[in-house]
Amino acid sequence: MKKSAPRHLSRAPRTTANAPGGSAAGLGGLRRLCSIREGTPRQFPSTLSGERTRLIVMHADKWVNGSTVKYAFFEPKEPFTRWAGTDALRSQARKAFQRYTDLRIGVRFEPVADRATAQVRIGFEPGDGHWSYLGRQVLRQGADDRTMNLDPTDGIASGDYGVDVATHEIGHTLGFPHEHQNPNAGIVWDEEAVYRALAGPPNNWPREMTFHNIIRKIQPDQVQGSSWDPDSVMHYPFGPGLILEPEQYRQGLHPAGGLSQRDREWVTTFYPSLSPADDEELVLLEAKRLQINPGEQRAFLLKPTADRHYEIRTFGVSDTVIVLFERGPDGAEVYLEGDDDSGEERNAYIRRRLHEGRTYVLRLRLYYTADAGETAVMWW
Repeated sequence: MKKSAPRHLSRAPRTTANAPGGSAAGLGGLRRLCSIREGTPRQFPSTLSGERTRLIVMHADKWVNGSTVKYAFFEPKEPFTRWAGTDALRSQARKAFQRYTDLRIGVRFEPVADRATAQVRIGFEPGDGHWSYLGRQVLRQGADDRTMNLDPTDGIASGDYGVDVATHEIGHTLGFPHEHQNPNAGIVWDEEAVYRALAGPPNNWPREMTFHNIIRKIQPDQVQGSSWDPDSVMHYPFGPGLILEPEQYRQGLHPAGGLSQRDREWVTTFYPSLSPADDEELVLLEAKRLQINPGEQRAFLLKPTADRHYEIRTFGVSDTVIVLFERGPDGAEVYLEGDDDSGEERNAYIRRRLHEGRTYVLRLRLYYTADAGETAVMWW
């Protein structure tokens, strides 16, 4: 899964006449496709090994497990009137968030009224298509900018199709890409037919946008696993005449709808369920070796004995992201600060004033380590 277009089209009628596109062209006449919003590709020093780079790319946009991701909708007042949605549209988006919540994943989605406190800001601008930024890239967008758009002209205000669209976009927000661009899929396109289909309404995409969202194969570094899932919620549906190979999809490919079994497996792999029992206290001034594999995470409780500035640092030849939260009496966690040292010749580091009698949680995700046992974390 990754940051890209929605597989929302999967609920469209499956007859040739009513397939997305409404003709042998396959796409272009009935449904809008998701166009990816991506940041500038990250550049790595030539001295970094291929394996180190691969692991950083695979995990870079994923959230640290245990994060609370707050989302908000734009309200119908200037200057954001065109981005505001109806109660029905907002309800569809909430149902999609609930699909992930029902998996009991380690990322918690929290609706908030104050858009300024939200990391995910959802608009419903007509004619702008469906799109989202990938994973933690939402944190680099302006406080008054959308990080996701759900286009109401696409008939998403009711039914499973609308929830699938939102589920797809939330998948991007969790850091998962388009499944139909998986290089393991072995899809051979009738490229000119695809370009023609997407050049027409309602998408009206130029060739470069169609290439980027459909024809282009994503890097193997970004792919989870070695197999292709044609039923993934991150997969577009396609009508007849667009796919040449595999042969069984020449008459169209229509995902089943909703989260597939593999979708569920990958989401819960990157964001496993949390339990207070998983939190181990990190003793002040004692380094803790991390016996974990790339992509895995650990959480530690910090219990300050005085009001002062403390320093937190990882050690060893490793790439990590660390995030510090304050845990309230009700168990809710508030984000305080984070650092990511991936691809750099340094270690992750936080210096912050902490308070006696309060409980803090340090969450850490490992991208890469050169040798087992060479990575550790400590605070003082």
